[in-house]
Amino acid sequence: MQTGKDKAIKRYVVVFVLMSLAGLYILGKALYTMLPPESDYWKAVGLNSKTAKIPANRGNILSCDRQVLSGTVPKYALYMDFAVHDPDSSIEAKTKAFRDSAFRVDLDSIAQGLARIFPDRDADWFRQRLLQGKARGKYSWRIYPKLATYVQYRACKELPFLRESMYRSGFHADEMLLRLKPYGGLASRTIGELYNDTSSQPKCGLELSFDSILRGKPGSKHFITVRNRLVPVIDTQAENGHDLLTTIDINIQDFADRTLRSKLKEELVNGEVGVAVVMEVKTGDVKAIVNLTRGEDGEYYEMKNNAVSDLWEPGSTFKTASIMVALEDGKITLNKTVDCAPGIVNMHGRKMKDHNWHRGGYGVLKVEDILGQSSNIGVSTIIDEAYRDNPSAYVDGLHREGVGIPLNLPFVGRGEPYVPHPKDKNRYWSKPDLPWMSIGYVTMLPPISTLTFYNAIANGGKMVKPRFVKAELKDGMVLREFPTEVIKERICKPSTLRDIQYCLEHVVSGGLGKKAGNGGKLFKVSGKTGTAQFSENGSYAGRKYMISFCGYFPSDDPKYSCIVCIRKKGLPASGGGQCGPVFREISEYIMSRDSMQSAALAADTNSVFVPEATKGSRHRAEAVVEGMGLSKKQVSMTEADSMAWNKVPDVAGMGVKDAVFALQKRGLKVRINGCGEIVRQDIPAGSLASKGKTITLTASPKKF
Repeated sequence: MQTGKDKAIKRYVVVFVLMSLAGLYILGKALYTMLPPESDYWKAVGLNSKTAKIPANRGNILSCDRQVLSGTVPKYALYMDFAVHDPDSSIEAKTKAFRDSAFRVDLDSIAQGLARIFPDRDADWFRQRLLQGKARGKYSWRIYPKLATYVQYRACKELPFLRESMYRSGFHADEMLLRLKPYGGLASRTIGELYNDTSSQPKCGLELSFDSILRGKPGSKHFITVRNRLVPVIDTQAENGHDLLTTIDINIQDFADRTLRSKLKEELVNGEVGVAVVMEVKTGDVKAIVNLTRGEDGEYYEMKNNAVSDLWEPGSTFKTASIMVALEDGKITLNKTVDCAPGIVNMHGRKMKDHNWHRGGYGVLKVEDILGQSSNIGVSTIIDEAYRDNPSAYVDGLHREGVGIPLNLPFVGRGEPYVPHPKDKNRYWSKPDLPWMSIGYVTMLPPISTLTFYNAIANGGKMVKPRFVKAELKDGMVLREFPTEVIKERICKPSTLRDIQYCLEHVVSGGLGKKAGNGGKLFKVSGKTGTAQFSENGSYAGRKYMISFCGYFPSDDPKYSCIVCIRKKGLPASGGGQCGPVFREISEYIMSRDSMQSAALAADTNSVFVPEATKGSRHRAEAVVEGMGLSKKQVSMTEADSMAWNKVPDVAGMGVKDAVFALQKRGLKVRINGCGEIVRQDIPAGSLASKGKTITLTASPKKF
């Protein structure tokens, strides 16, 4: 009889024998692999290995609120292998038999499923396409001509037969990384482009300037052929590119684009090129940059970054800089007057005209009205009298206040400002150059340089560089910040700045820039109109004009600066009349959006004294205010606002905007029936105002 010890010994012997046999098997396979003919095969595999790069995912370009402006998206080309080949003939036969059988059984289901996923093709088209590939016995037969999204590809993998592994069904996809812009052409030339959707080679814009950050580092892999199949082996992993957080506000960008596009299409404008740029005063952040060029089909497209690259004679917007130089040098005060009659004068052998010369000119104007009416004679006379004997002092003054300073913006092909100097040996300086330069000719500036100068006026004299990129991000975390750069701490003395700010406000309140403002009803606007005949190939023939308006808002506490430029052919051509309305719409939209209420409620209360009115008809209150000579300035309805914050106010008799504002401030949701004056509210005044509670208001048209 065997003991437990004997049984244990036998089990150990069995285990030892089995392990020895396994070891001998492994040793035998190793020897077999090392000896011909197997060694010859593996040597051939090593020699036939292929290497390839593993592309890095390109980083995204994001708006200021981290929406994707340009991003990398995977797309898939879908294929089916109808040919089968394997070194092992038995495996090849089994795979072929399975494919033939399953394909025949599931063909209709596959075609119908593909038609659901890709509705631009019907089931019959997919059925014929698959049968065609089957008949030809092709490797990598394209079953759908377009690229599929990841969701579509995964849906295909759920279909009968296609859900099998690639080696059993033959269905596979080649992944392609495409660069897409979710917002289409908005700020397209500033964001930049790649040479094609699948290329990693940047062409222009931020894509090119920040390519080293965006592109990342590719990895590497090699393929070895095993049993006639390529097997990838990764050598180094790819490092994906980092993201760029830009200053672009896509909502402001969209509004500015639509507003400018609409103006360009107007019959009396019919613009060839349009530019609009919005900057944040303190930081220099470019919130929107629109560049529209008319195509052959009459529509407008972003073809070129005109705001940065185009060199245009700035025209009358340059007059501000000229007057600033004269004020800074003590050559004039705001009390200086110039007789601009009869509207045309001889200036060193050339005729200098004001736009109303055929009506006899403006007569005697003070400095604020010279800028307000944009008098060529007024500005050129001041500058010529003060600097004709020393034009270098005038140009030095322009440079001192930052006009013509290269901005070194992060764009290839940027335009460099050209402000000629009398001592420049490469250019002949003549006497007419000084007066004509003072009104915006002779010099060449990109629109963004003009805006940078006006932004400095709004910013208390501090000139900051326009900023397009705020930070570099990795996985949403800030790796590096790009701070605001100060170009000049002070462009002029505080007293000079106050005088210029006063004049620019006067341009809008009482001069040619009225259409850029809102009549003082909402908030004050300051700026300068510009209308210049456009030279082409050195000639001013052809009556082409560059019209513009550049300014900032609100005047008393500037937050944004903006320039609108239009290049057009023929008359009428008015910077104030045609660019001003675009500026006004953009400014009202921004002020309304920033305050989360209507532009009327975003009014600058410091701009004008308006008496408060108790609850009642806004129309009647405005009539009283107008009778007081305040031109219907914004009326403050105070009774509702005086109610405790946790109580529902009585809004009967108020206008819809006032009622909504008063109620929303207390956390209530508002539903409106009708329009006009509020006549009924379903929650009584004095009730507890529960946050999130809905109050329904009934309104009726105003009665006059």
